[in-house]
Order: sequence, then structure tokens, then C-alpha cells
Amino acid sequence: MRRRSIIGTSLAVVTAMSLTACGGDDGGEGSKTVRVTLVNHVWTENIKKALPEFEKQTGLKVEVTQLGEDQLSDQYNVKLNAGSTDLDVMMYRPLQEGKQFGKNKYLADLSERVKSDSAFEFGDFQAGPVQATTYEDKVVGLPIITEQEVLYYRKDLLTKSGFTAPPKSLDELKAQAAKIEADNPGVAGFVARTGKAAAVTQFSSFLFSFGGDFVDSSGKATVNTEQAKQAYAFYGGLLRDHGPENISTDMSWSEAMAIFTQGKAAFYTEANSLYKNATDPTKSKVVDTVGFAAFPAGPAGSKPYNIPSWALGMNDSSENKDNAWKFIHWAAGKEQALAQQTAGVPGARTSVWANPASTATLPKDLAEANTVSTANGVGHDRPLVVKVAEAREIVGQPIVDAITGKDAASSADAANAAFQKFLDDEAK
Repeated sequence: MRRRSIIGTSLAVVTAMSLTACGGDDGGEGSKTVRVTLVNHVWTENIKKALPEFEKQTGLKVEVTQLGEDQLSDQYNVKLNAGSTDLDVMMYRPLQEGKQFGKNKYLADLSERVKSDSAFEFGDFQAGPVQATTYEDKVVGLPIITEQEVLYYRKDLLTKSGFTAPPKSLDELKAQAAKIEADNPGVAGFVARTGKAAAVTQFSSFLFSFGGDFVDSSGKATVNTEQAKQAYAFYGGLLRDHGPENISTDMSWSEAMAIFTQGKAAFYTEANSLYKNATDPTKSKVVDTVGFAAFPAGPAGSKPYNIPSWALGMNDSSENKDNAWKFIHWAAGKEQALAQQTAGVPGARTSVWANPASTATLPKDLAEANTVSTANGVGHDRPLVVKVAEAREIVGQPIVDAITGKDAASSADAANAAFQKFLDDEAK
């Protein structure tokens, strides 16, 4: 996943079991070899183990190039810019490279294939992740790994303060955080990311739940709407008033998680993909008291992000598209999606989430929280642009300003002007 420890090392690996003999298949149209580039990830290890089954079913050979995240990006930059035909299927990050790949026409349009292939059941994919793998109304990728934002909380602290259930609304979150903080000196009511860029992802669920977004349907910047200003003020105020003492404004997930798992905070909003940090006794002091709940509802309801951290796309320059689609159909199909999710890698298929076997290894309350998140989720957690890092710095500034007590509304106005200029420049 993005930013996650399950991404492996950067060592390149090619699966020996599926390499074609020297002087054989050239990978062109009609080729019996499908060339697939994947990232070091648990999903990849699982799919590699299942490859013999696919090869037996189809008579195809799969040549896998496996790379670390940075190496993967470097290879794509070189090969896709050159129009290389020697990769057919690509594992990519829709929220990082999706806009760039779409704009540069690197990804093949899969719209007709997903519509005409009834056995693939494209309608089974959740709307949120599909939004992120669609470019200019064309399906250019299929989401294979997802994550959602949920609420982590301390059951014991809620009980001590007389609360019988975790907060269902953001207002309740604020009230419970204040009460628990008052009842437990030295324990913060709430903790979350505070770094200007790092906080954007987790702040996004607050933004959506207040009814805002980073841009409107026409692509104009909207981080200074009334809804956005309220979200900035709420998120920053919650951390300023009920966050850890002497709170810094450069915390990423690892620092915020450490505060929660060391028993120093009552509530924490974060990606569900990181839950094992709170339930692993070698990392957490709150293993016996941690609970999980759906993201609390704001004025617009509970709208956490439900994003595809990784997807499969087809190289538009591939000369082996029909067989590339056979691989994507299989790897992103219902059977593999269920196998992956049962093994702990969440996907984007509604039917899989509805199958109790897919969440049997999760804490029961986390599985229930995930169900809410996937149903209501928004398919992005940052601006969908080419220069993602720069955009995050811009829209993240009001978060820091709100935490430090500056005027969040004025900061949002300044950020919106800067973000609009950024969008205009990117569109040139």
C-alpha cells in the first residue's frame, strides 16, 4: 500500500518459473507470454503463488518483473515515455500516477472490455475506487488493493467516562474527547497526523464529511468553500484543544500511531490498513483495550475515503492486449479478490466484502467499520493531479495554521488561490 511497511525492498525480481526460453516469444500480438510488472507487496506474493493455475487454464506464460516502489516508478518513467511494447500489464498507484498516466495516454482504455466481459462483473466494484481508476470517463485501471479511514479508540477510557458506545458523529467525537481528556490527566482526547502534506490524506475524510472537496465537478479549486473552512477549523481545533501537549506540526502516521499505541490518546483517525500496529503486543500497549468504529458523521454524513492504493492497468503500447486482458480479468476477478482479502489484502469488490470469509481474520468491530466505510467512501484522499506532492503542500497549509491557532478561514482563502494557480499551470 502507499507509505506502508508491507512494501518490500527495492530489489528487482523476475519469476524464473514463467520465463520463456531464449530466442522464443517476442511478446507481440498473438504471443503466448504476458509481461506483467508488479510492485513488492503481499498482493504480488499471493498472485505469484496462484500463477500456475492461471497458466494451466489459459495456456499462457506469465513473465513477472517485480520491483520496489521507487524502482517501479523509474522503470515506468523510462519505458512508458519511450513507448515501449515490452510490458503488457502494469501495477500502478491511481492516486499518485493515475492523472499523469491518463494525461500522457499510457494506459489503454478498458471501457469496452469491462462492459462486454459479463463474466468479469465490473458492476461488482465499489464506486469510490472506480472513480480513481477512471480518466475522462474511460476505465483505465482496475482497483486491486484498497484502504479506508476508520476511528481507533480506547474502550476502557470510554467506559471510565461513562460512554457506552464510540462517537457516531464528529460533534460526539469532540465531546467525548474533551470528557475523557478531563478525566485522565496526561492522556490526549484525540491524535492524528499534523504534518502539512501527511495530514491531507486523513483530513480528507473530515473535508468530505463536512460536504467539501478539493475541487468541484468542473475542476476548480474549492478548499475555501464554507464547508472546507469548517472542516479545516474542526480538524485543527480538535488537535489544538484536545491533542497531545506541545503538539508538533510535523507528525506523520508513525508518530501519531506511537502516541495512540503507547496509551497517550483516546481517539485516533487513521487508515484501517495500519490496524496491526495497535493490535500487535510487541508494538502496542493498548492491545486489550483498542476498538474500531466507522468514521464519525459530519454535516454531510460519514464520508471517509475508500481508495485504491494499487490497481492493474494495461500499457497502451502493448501489442498483446487480448492476453493482457485475460491476466487482468483473472487477477482482478472475484475468485482472486476473495483469496487476497481472506489473506488480509482488502480489495474493491462488493461481493467479496459481503462474504464473511473475507473479513474473518479481522477484529469484528473493524470488519463492521470497514463495511460502513466501503459503502459511503470517496475514491480519493488527496487532489487528483499530476504533481501530487506539490498539491498536498498547498492544501495542507490551512491544517497546520488551524492547529497553531491561526485564522483557518483566511488560510483557506490563501490556499485556494494558490491551488487554483497550480491547477491552471498544470492544465497548460
